Amino acid sequence: MVNFLIQLVSGAIGGNVAGGLFKKLSLGTVVNSIVGIVGGGLGAQLLGLLGLGTTGFGGGLDLNNIIGSVLGGGVGGGVLLAVIGAVKKAIGKK
Repeated sequence: MVNFLIQLVSGAIGGNVAGGLFKKLSLGTVVNSIVGIVGGGLGAQLLGLLGLGTTGFGGGLDLNNIIGSVLGGGVGGGVLLAVIGAVKKAIGKK
């Protein structure tokens, strides 16, 4: 359960970092955080299913699991924010 919480927090941070790096895709701090949380949970779970990290509820609190949770959550949050931001931007141009 702790790994899952780490993934969600890392996702929120990843969403806000991506929003800061890609200003045109940013959706605002609150929405960046929410999208990041969702992306962090999904990204880390996907990595776990592929055998590249923990699934959030399994594994212990060793350093490898924590690093995997942080990376999976952060990257997942950033990627989902970039995708949603790009889609919103593309829809807004029409």
